[in-house]
Amino acid sequence: MCLAIPALITELLPDQMARISLDGVLKTISVALVEDLTPGDYVIVHVGHALSKIDPEEAARTLALIAEYAALADRAA
Repeated sequence: MCLAIPALITELLPDQMARISLDGVLKTISVALVEDLTPGDYVIVHVGHALSKIDPEEAARTLALIAEYAALADRAA
């Protein structure tokens, strides 16, 4: 199963790279596939690559659902 998740761009780096925040964890990814990004944008990330820009409200809804699922999984364990 593949999973692509929303992440916040915190910094644009040289060579079509960017630093993102995934639930407070900072990672560096490629943004070569997406144009016109700025810090503060949300992107869909899969295996270290931004695939597309996403609306901030949609990103928030998706991240809330992921957090809810994680909480339910923790309770079931």
